This record gives sequence, C-alpha cells and structure tokens, in this order.
Amino acid sequence: MMIIKKNKAVLITFDTDKNKFKSDYERNKFYRGLHGWKQIIPAEKGNYCYDRKGLLNDIPHIKVADSAFIVELRNMQKMMDYFEEWADKVHCEMMRITLDHMKITEMRKKGHHVEIE
Repeated sequence: MMIIKKNKAVLITFDTDKNKFKSDYERNKFYRGLHGWKQIIPAEKGNYCYDRKGLLNDIPHIKVADSAFIVELRNMQKMMDYFEEWADKVHCEMMRITLDHMKITEMRKKGHHVEIE
C-alpha cells in the first residue's frame, strides 16, 4: 500500500541510452535491479523458480507507464541513489507532484492501494 503524506509524491521518468551500455546483459542488470526478475533453473524433476527482488519491490509505487512511476516523497532519496549509479547510461527526471482527492479516487478505481495521511 502506498501512503502519501499531505498529498506529496514524486513522479519519476527515465530513458535508457542503449548505445551507452556495454552489452544487453548490462542493460538487463539495470532493469533487474529496478524491477526484480523471476529466475528459473531447469532441473531433472522440474524447474526451480526464484523471485529476485529489485528496488521497486521494496518501495510502494504506482506504475504510470513503462518508464514512469510515482513514489512517496520519503522514498525519493533511495530512487535518486539508484539512478545516480546509472547516470552515465540512464537519463532520469524527478518531479514533486501533488495528488488531489479526485486523482487518488481514480487511482483506487484502477486497483492501486493509495491512502492519504
């Protein structure tokens, strides 16, 4: 559940520069570190599945688009730290926003768990 204090949140958008990554592996490392991934290891008697966490698994967020999401203002520093590690390959913009009650109601109708404190 995402709890927004005094309607304050941060809209984060990012864009990767594919040409600056050394390989697809490195680019995937960025996305996996952000979103996490499911690791499947084949075995004789079936597959072993492991959910590997990314940063957004531990930070409540609302996905706006593939490269845009909203996080609580208090989690902005964690996001800034992550994107700073990739600053030479990923362009990121963060903008403080205020969500009004109508927008929050609309988000709830879409299935997002958003509360205001």
